[in-house]
Amino acid sequence: MGIRIKRAYDPPEEADGARLLVDALWPRGISREQLHIVAWLRELAPSTALRKWYQHDPEKWPEFKRRYFTELEPHQALLEQIAWRARAETITLVYASRETRLNNAAALRARLEAMVGTRRRGNDRRTAGWR
Repeated sequence: MGIRIKRAYDPPEEADGARLLVDALWPRGISREQLHIVAWLRELAPSTALRKWYQHDPEKWPEFKRRYFTELEPHQALLEQIAWRARAETITLVYASRETRLNNAAALRARLEAMVGTRRRGNDRRTAGWR
C-alpha cells in the first residue's frame, strides 16, 4: 500500500501495483505493453507552459509545486479516487523525466500522500475504474 514513483524507462515490477502514467506526452521509444500501465492520466500532468517555465530548475521547485497544485484543483475528484485506492493498494506514478527527484510525479505523490493522511475513514468513494 502507498504511492511510489518510477521512471517509465525502468522495468516494471510486481511491487509497483497499479501503474499510472502522469505525463502529458507518451515516453519515447516505449510501447504500452512495455509500460504496463492501467491508465494514462494526462489531465494530471503539468501544463506545457508550466513544464517549459520550470525546466527542472531546482531554484524554481517551490514555485513549480505551487503552480502545479493550482492546476490540479479542477481534478480533485480524480485525485481523491487515487488517494482512496492508495490506502488499499500500491500505486506507482510513472513519469519520463530524467530528473528523478524534482519532477511532477514527485510533487503529485506529495499531494496524494497528504490527501491519504487526511482522508476520513469510512468515506467510501470507490469506483469501478480510474475514470
